[in-house]
Amino acid sequence: MTTPGKTRVAVVFGGRSPEHGISCVSAGSVIGALDPDEYEVVPVGITRAGQWVLTDGDPGSLAIQSRRLPEITAQSGVDLVLRADPTGNGLMVLDPVDGPRALADVDVVFPVLHGAYGEDGTIQGMLEMAGIPYVGANVFASAAAMDKEFTKKLCAAEGIPIGPYAVLRNGMTLSEAEKERLGLPVFVKPSRAGSSFGITKVSDWAQLDAAVAVARQIDPKVLVEAAVVGREIECGVLEGEAGGTPEASVLAEVRVVADHEFYDFEAKYIDSDEVCEYDVPANLPERVARQVQEYAVRAFTALDCAGLARVDFFVTPELDVYLNEINTMPGFTPSSMFPRMWAASGLEYPKLVDRLIRTALNRGAGLH
Repeated sequence: MTTPGKTRVAVVFGGRSPEHGISCVSAGSVIGALDPDEYEVVPVGITRAGQWVLTDGDPGSLAIQSRRLPEITAQSGVDLVLRADPTGNGLMVLDPVDGPRALADVDVVFPVLHGAYGEDGTIQGMLEMAGIPYVGANVFASAAAMDKEFTKKLCAAEGIPIGPYAVLRNGMTLSEAEKERLGLPVFVKPSRAGSSFGITKVSDWAQLDAAVAVARQIDPKVLVEAAVVGREIECGVLEGEAGGTPEASVLAEVRVVADHEFYDFEAKYIDSDEVCEYDVPANLPERVARQVQEYAVRAFTALDCAGLARVDFFVTPELDVYLNEINTMPGFTPSSMFPRMWAASGLEYPKLVDRLIRTALNRGAGLH
């Protein structure tokens, strides 16, 4: 039953990607930030098998505990069955307790889903067909940003510098000419994944086949990227209010100082306080900081993003800037850089979440 005067928000999390657990942690933070006097939360978890479950949305149960990530299972709540609404009013959720309810009854959906089957345009397409407003990028931008190959192509077409790379589709191998062009070391990664899953640093070509096999456990399309020596710099971007120009946050620098060869999954989420140092804002010359922010906004626009994105860069010792990747639904965990950067820019976590929801409601569903 909808509470009069409150905005009804479906927070959808979990999902079928390897980033399931991080999605749950992000969702717990988002739910905890929503003012109960203004919002009625409908917490919907998706199991790794794709089953939709109405949960209690307790932020405490969605936190990392003893280095273990939370998980949505069939026992996490009430099983939901999605089906078409025969009246043509979006999608129906069949709740065994309350009976059929229209998902369209919610005012907005916050899909806190990371990776495939959530951040890649799939749920966005479903919500568009149902005519339900949602937080974040549209179908095209979500799909293009999820696929690192097409992120690079679109941003390069806008004049944003990118490093050398090669694409290995299923069954392909790296030629000797490509090895010479890329040099060593290289990073081998799934083209359509996030949170550093499936990434291997290769310092000897004899390691390449094994690294490609690891990446292909997640995605049959693999990127081999020349290592860019430099600092890892991140920038948050928000859709402009009232149709204005997208806004860039202050920048952040991430430094891995112990036990991890690069900023991998464990360094990001499990051991972050022990092995990483963060500068927010990043200590960069003003000219370089402005360049990064400009590139971030240009990348956001080039991919036709909406709502939010985190845009990651490398800055070399010579102060050259190269795009790394774009995340259209970046992590919202307590250690995540996107909310940290906006807090340092003057927009604290609860106000950030509120702004994202208001932006989605103002934008509505459909083409824009």
